[in-house]
Amino acid sequence: MHDKLLTETNGRPAEAGPEAISQLLDDWLKREVFRRTLALASAAHELKTPLAVMSGYTDLLLGERLGPLTDGQRNVLAEMQQNASRLQKFIQNFLSYSAIESGKFQLSRDLHDVNACIAEVVEHWAVPYAQRGTTCEFIPDGSIEPVHFDFLKFQHIISNLLDNALKFTAPGGLVKIVTEPYLWERRTYRQNLSFPQERRKRERPCKHNAIRISVSDNGPGIPSEYLLEVFSEFLRVGQEAQPSGMGLGLAIARRLVEAHGGKIWVESEVGHGSTFCVLLPMTGNRNSL
Repeated sequence: MHDKLLTETNGRPAEAGPEAISQLLDDWLKREVFRRTLALASAAHELKTPLAVMSGYTDLLLGERLGPLTDGQRNVLAEMQQNASRLQKFIQNFLSYSAIESGKFQLSRDLHDVNACIAEVVEHWAVPYAQRGTTCEFIPDGSIEPVHFDFLKFQHIISNLLDNALKFTAPGGLVKIVTEPYLWERRTYRQNLSFPQERRKRERPCKHNAIRISVSDNGPGIPSEYLLEVFSEFLRVGQEAQPSGMGLGLAIARRLVEAHGGKIWVESEVGHGSTFCVLLPMTGNRNSL
């Protein structure tokens, strides 16, 4: 690394001030992270096919299409299937993160029903939630009209939030998803008004301009000092007690929400669970990251 810095400063480090050296170091680190991210993404992509084959054979055996199974065999295969699914989610998250970081990520927006989009994700997670003994309740608002968004990318957002909720909700717990129309007052708009938001909502007609999606759990909650950092890459709150993972799920959700021109945040209190909130604007979405 020292040789590379000498080369980039024409071999005269004494002529480069501290700020220049710092900038060169920062640029070099970014290039190294980018290069290694692409290399790891390539390796992860190569794992997709053999993993899919293994998962397919496991499903075949569990379906007893090749003969009946004993209880012990079924338990072993079920464990294999669960871990294969976990690895598939890990690979998908890493590939998504790599695409975002490399600038090869684009949204494909069309007119869709948000409730239908989320309902599919909830159905997909029904089995993992049932296996853990956790209830997932979806409460859609039927008045929400179709809006423009990337159907699959938005499902990725909701899936990552449900995955996170399941990790931190004890068996017998409840995870609740709620959709509702929402008046999203931008900061510049609020600063031009002299009376509180609640009074404004009471005294003038409310024209909703966004959809709010809330994913709530009754898990352990998040310490206040982590509320702003929980969406950072590779951050794992309370690593000694946290389930396995790379800490990319919430970071990817944040990037995907921002790509839609939306907003994501978390409200939490230790011992009282967490609520992750997503705002999806009804108009004015961006096309890419």
